[in-house]
Amino acid sequence: MAIYDIVIANGTVVDGAGNPRVRTDVAIKDGRIARVGRVNHSEAERIIDAAGLIVAPGFIDLHTHYDAQVFWDPYLTTSGWHGVTTVLTGNCGFGFAPVQPDLRERAMQSMTAVEAIPTETLRAGLPWDWVSFPEYLDSVASKPRALNVMSYVPLNPLLIWVMGLEAAKAGRLPTDEEHAEMARLLGEALDAGACGWSAQCLGKPGEPNGRFLQGDFDRTPMPTDIMWPQTRAVLADVLGQRGHGVMQASGVANDEVEALVERSGRPYIWQAVAANSKTGFYKATLVWLRDCHARGLPIYGQAITTDAPIIFTLSDEAFLETSPLQQLHAAKGIAAKAAVLRDEAFRTAMAEWPMYFFSDIAEMILVEAHCDRFGRFERETLGKFAAETGVRAVDVFCDVAIASDLDAVISSRQFRVTTEGFRELIDEPFLIPGLSDGGAHLSFLSAGCYGTEYISRFVRDLEFTTLEQAHWRLSGFTAHCAGIADRGVLREGAAADIIVYDYDEIALLTPHFVSDLPAGQKRAVIGAKGYRYTLVNGQVTIENDTETGAMAGQLLRHGQGT
Repeated sequence: MAIYDIVIANGTVVDGAGNPRVRTDVAIKDGRIARVGRVNHSEAERIIDAAGLIVAPGFIDLHTHYDAQVFWDPYLTTSGWHGVTTVLTGNCGFGFAPVQPDLRERAMQSMTAVEAIPTETLRAGLPWDWVSFPEYLDSVASKPRALNVMSYVPLNPLLIWVMGLEAAKAGRLPTDEEHAEMARLLGEALDAGACGWSAQCLGKPGEPNGRFLQGDFDRTPMPTDIMWPQTRAVLADVLGQRGHGVMQASGVANDEVEALVERSGRPYIWQAVAANSKTGFYKATLVWLRDCHARGLPIYGQAITTDAPIIFTLSDEAFLETSPLQQLHAAKGIAAKAAVLRDEAFRTAMAEWPMYFFSDIAEMILVEAHCDRFGRFERETLGKFAAETGVRAVDVFCDVAIASDLDAVISSRQFRVTTEGFRELIDEPFLIPGLSDGGAHLSFLSAGCYGTEYISRFVRDLEFTTLEQAHWRLSGFTAHCAGIADRGVLREGAAADIIVYDYDEIALLTPHFVSDLPAGQKRAVIGAKGYRYTLVNGQVTIENDTETGAMAGQLLRHGQGT
C-alpha cells in the first residue's frame, strides 16, 4: 500500500532556505511535503525521476496585476510557465474591489490607463459577481486556477468607496468618520484573508492638479497619488492592532515609511528599486535600506531584477501613450502615423528623448521586419543597420515602421539597467527580486519569466550568485517578506509547491505576440524551456514545459492555503 502520493527521486534539492544542496528525495502526501530525505520508492503511487535535475521551491511573485486575468487564465501566463507557483495581486493600490456597480466601467478604464490592460478585455473577462472586497476574494476562490493567489487590499477603490469618487479624486482630507470606516473595511478585508494594503503615492497630498507619472484615463490623479499621510497612518494602525499584514507602496517619503513601520510593527515593501544607469538614485536607496535593518525596521525594497525585453509595434496604441510617441497616438490611421514618422521634428524629439524606461534606439533590436527592405536585419540592432547605411538609428526606427505599415516588431531593454547594475541588486540582502508586473502592460511586456532569467542568466551564465542564494531570494525570503507561512521552503509540512528543472537547459524562448485575450486582444508572451515538472499543492501542473490542466492552485487567505 502506497504511503506517498508522489516521490521526487534522486534530485539535487535546493531547499529555498539557503542550505547547501543535497542529492535526495522529496516525498509528497495530501498536497504537502511529507519527507525530505531518502524514502522507499516502492511506497509511492508515482515516482518522478529527478536524477540530474534541480528540485527547488516554486517562485513567489510579489508584484503582479493578475487581479482580472485570474478569471480567464488559470495558469496566469506567462508566470505559470516559468516556475511561479504563487502570485500576489492588488499591487500599487489598483484593483476591482470594493467597487459599486455604477463605477465598474470607470474602474476598468482606470486599470487600462495605469496598467495597460485593454478595457475590451476587462469588459469581456470580468464576471463582476462581487461588490465588496471579501466577495471579490470569494469569487477568485471559486474559479479554477493552476497557481496560488494572495491579494493586498488596493487603496484606490477603498478611498472611492468611502469618500465618493469626486472627493477622493479631489484629494480632500478624510473626516474622522471616514477614516474610521476605512479602518473598518480594511479589517473586514483582512478577516476575509487579505494580506495587507497597497498604494501608489506619486503626487502631493491634496494637490489634484499636479503632474503624475501614472494618471487616470481622464488625466486626473489616482486617489492614492494625492492621499494624505494621516490616512496611511490610520491604515497602518489597523495592521499594528491585528499583528499581521504587510504594507506596500511607492512614492512615500522615507521618513514617513519609517514612521509607518515604527507605529505598526509591520513590514513595508518599498518600490521600486531599479539600477538605472542614468539616475543612480537606487544607490542611496540601498544605503537607506541597510540602515533601516541595522535599526531593526523590516523595510524591504522590491527590485527590478529582470531584463525581459519589451516588444512592441508602432501600431500599439497603449505603447504610444508614452511621450514623444503621443504624437503617433494622436494620429489616426496608418497614413497619418506615417506622416508623423517622416516629420524631422518628430525624429529629432525621438533622438533626444531621455529614454528612462527603454534602451537607446541604437540598442533596440528588429525582431520581425514584415517588409523586404529590412528583412536581412532581423535579430540585429537598429544601430548596426544605421552604421552600415550612414543614417541615424532614429531614422531606421521610423523608416522600418513606415515600410512595414507599422507592423515591424522591435524589442527594447527596460530601464537602461546595465549588467553591473544587475550585479549590485542580485545579492543585496534586503531586496525582493522580480517585479514582473504580471498581467499588466500586456501588449508589450511579459516579465513573468524573471525567475527563469534569474537562474539561467545571473546564476548559470554570469555567476553573480550561488544557486542556494538564488532560490532563497526567489522563494524563501520572498515568502518571509510577504507573511506566507507554509510555502517557499522545501521542508516537511510545507505545501508541495515545487519545481524540477534542467539547470543546463532552463531558458527563455523568443518573445512573440498572441491574440488570446478576451475580446481577441493581443498580448506579448515569452515561453519557457527546461521545466520538467512544476507541482502546485502536490499536483503536477507543468510537465516538460507543457500545461497538464491540473487546477491545483488555492486562494491563500492570511498567507496560508486551505
